[in-house]
Amino acid sequence: MAYRTLENLNIAALDLMPSPEEIHARVPISSQAAETVFEGRATIQRILDRQDSRVFVVVGPCSIHDSIAGYDYAQRLTKLAEEVRDTLYLVMRVYFEKPRTSIGWKGFINDPRMDDSFHIEEGIEKARRFLLSVTEIGLPVATEALDPITPQYLGDLISWTAIGARTSESQTHREMASGLSTPVGFKNGTDGSIDVAVNGIKSAARPHSFLGINTQGRSSIVRTRGNRYGHLVLRGGEGRPNYDTVSVSLAEKALIRAKFAPNIVVDCSHANSAKDPYVQPLVLADCVHQIRDGSTSIVGLMLESNIEGGNQPIPEDLSKLKYGCSVTDPCIDWSTTETTIRKAWKTLKDVLPRRGK
Repeated sequence: MAYRTLENLNIAALDLMPSPEEIHARVPISSQAAETVFEGRATIQRILDRQDSRVFVVVGPCSIHDSIAGYDYAQRLTKLAEEVRDTLYLVMRVYFEKPRTSIGWKGFINDPRMDDSFHIEEGIEKARRFLLSVTEIGLPVATEALDPITPQYLGDLISWTAIGARTSESQTHREMASGLSTPVGFKNGTDGSIDVAVNGIKSAARPHSFLGINTQGRSSIVRTRGNRYGHLVLRGGEGRPNYDTVSVSLAEKALIRAKFAPNIVVDCSHANSAKDPYVQPLVLADCVHQIRDGSTSIVGLMLESNIEGGNQPIPEDLSKLKYGCSVTDPCIDWSTTETTIRKAWKTLKDVLPRRGK
């Protein structure tokens, strides 16, 4: 009796992927990049432990689609970071993976040619080269962890990781976060609920065992120690912001009830800005004033920023793409970014050294 085919009925192909070890060999980390990553992680950990009074600011494009424009942005941000480093610790937002509500461009790793050809093997190597170029100029980077395999390819070049609003409730992402080498910010849910994020922090702090891959690309049982540097990211939800003093106070109480330090990062974009990029500076200014007026729980801020403001659709003719302009969420432009961060620095430079004392 002939058996019917029961597996892979909806699989068109299974293409081999280079192992993390192979990609690392092609794009090895340099001593300068390693120092940047180490210092980035250590600084953010000290901020979370209240041993460093500065505020860290994750700032950069909604997503990277052009490595040349991305590196241009990184060079500009490096100069600004040096200017404000006594008060604000700047970390470049480098997002390669984009969770989609329905359909759309999934990001630089998944579709680096932006033509639905999905050369993931090419995207992962290009992403690693970009991260290396940025960390080699001394700028730490932050990203969102979406695919649970990706950290094996890129994790050694990352200083801070976000778990997004769509995945904070996911067991897979909580397990992954428990093994990440970076501090991890869990965003509140898309409905605005902070419970899923607090539960995510709680889960990620514990050891886990789950299926993954090792550096040779072999299926493995990954056993983690747990990540004690989980914290909360407020990004609003269902069209309502949650960066105001009442929302921040309620978030503090929820973290303390769960027996965690009240460490809060405010994402100035998404529902907190009603998806209007030029509301972001107002959100950040409000948070800066909260810190000035005595808030000790806001330890970080996030801005979506690019060389050019707004966003653009992906054209069929990619030569028509506007340089330095987002192809995903709209961003503030570079001039606005500089002004916003310098204003925050000016307001906080004499306040933060006394913070919590």
